[in-house]
Amino acid sequence: MNKKPNILFINSDSHRYDCIGYANDYPVSTPNLDKLSTQGMSFSKAFTPIPVCAPARQSFFSGVRPETTGGLWNHGITLPIGGLDPKESVWSNLLDGLGYNSAYVGKWPIDPDKSPHDFGYEHFTDNSEYISYIETKHGKMKNPFETKSNNQALNLWGGIDPLPLEDAFTHWRANKTADMIREFAMSDKPWFVHLDMNEPHLPCNPVKEFADLFPKENIPPWRSFKETFEGKPYIQKQQMYNWKIEDLTWEEWSQCVSRYYGMVAQLDDAIGCVLDLVCSLGIEENTIVIYTADHGDMSGGHRLIDKHYNQYDDLIHIPLIIKWKGVIEENAVCDRFVYQYLDLPPTFLELWEQPTAKKLHGRSLLPLLKGEPPVDWREQVMTTFNAAQFGLFTQRALRDEKYKYVWNPTDIDELYDLHSDPDELFNRINDARYAEALKDLRLKLYNELKSVNDKILNGVWLERQLLENVKL
Repeated sequence: MNKKPNILFINSDSHRYDCIGYANDYPVSTPNLDKLSTQGMSFSKAFTPIPVCAPARQSFFSGVRPETTGGLWNHGITLPIGGLDPKESVWSNLLDGLGYNSAYVGKWPIDPDKSPHDFGYEHFTDNSEYISYIETKHGKMKNPFETKSNNQALNLWGGIDPLPLEDAFTHWRANKTADMIREFAMSDKPWFVHLDMNEPHLPCNPVKEFADLFPKENIPPWRSFKETFEGKPYIQKQQMYNWKIEDLTWEEWSQCVSRYYGMVAQLDDAIGCVLDLVCSLGIEENTIVIYTADHGDMSGGHRLIDKHYNQYDDLIHIPLIIKWKGVIEENAVCDRFVYQYLDLPPTFLELWEQPTAKKLHGRSLLPLLKGEPPVDWREQVMTTFNAAQFGLFTQRALRDEKYKYVWNPTDIDELYDLHSDPDELFNRINDARYAEALKDLRLKLYNELKSVNDKILNGVWLERQLLENVKL
């Protein structure tokens, strides 16, 4: 190649892995992302390091786990938290020096006092510009999504966006992204364009044509909707009462999921507009396209909502697709455990041949993309959670091919046999048949935490829970 590859990084918010067409789990439609997966590599075991918007994205820029940088929860949630220092970014501040044109379009939750400009992006299109666009074109409009119920959960069900599709929030950002790509394509310089979508984060407000795609009567219940919370941490069941959703039936939940499906489909359509442009400009050969999400959403899974106080796959298992024509074989599927945000920073650095003195918590994906997986590739992932919105609560989880172990230092632990119970309905933590496996998982989790200097290991008080297998 005569120049560094262009990179189109598309990030969404709250997109569950089981709600992408090629996963074949539920009847949601994503033809453009499905097509992208046939043109490159899809990852069947991609996980977020933490299922929370800002901390997850901070790990993408820093290349280290959020607990290391102090990114514990979102800004403005009960307790203050510092933003990520731009100096902590291991790759985005390199863009200008590497000769890249760069642009960031969309959601920016990293730091309320800093912008993408501080992190090395030349251009920034903020979501706030959308309001001015709509008022200029349609006049000042009454907000059709303002609170209609004193039940906050029901307000998250969303509604129907009255705007035409071309003026929907999804497609406005897609158009802004397309504008930047057109401009950059006229230059001899490579480009890095980062599109960060808000969707399908609740509340979901698809336009009518996408809302009508999935009638609630045709929405099958999540397989985990049979949840009873028997033998599980108290806080999970309490979450239902916090949100006033303890008595909701699937008939009621199906409206929420119908809108979620519609929003996923509309997001896919907007992404398709950007992908079609790249194709029409004839720059596919030297453009890497990456699609992923920060985390999933419960949306009624396990009878819960949003993304708090659990480590179910509904939240931590996310889509990841990478297309690189001429390098990645078509229809490639990688079944190795990867972290979307921790593994991409070292991937960029290796791609650009840039060393770093900083110890990163991920590994470059380039060997996997080239079909040459290292023999020592990880066989497990660790995910975390640090809650503040409904009271302090900390979780660390280890997931491998067969088990998921969730360490809840101040509540009952969780152990799921994913082979016999893929929907994580039965907590086996006190099942004697799993005693040896549990002991091994606790030691493995301890070693993972130690390797990244997680401050939760604050001495013998908590360490012995894992090291000595002393946990009620």
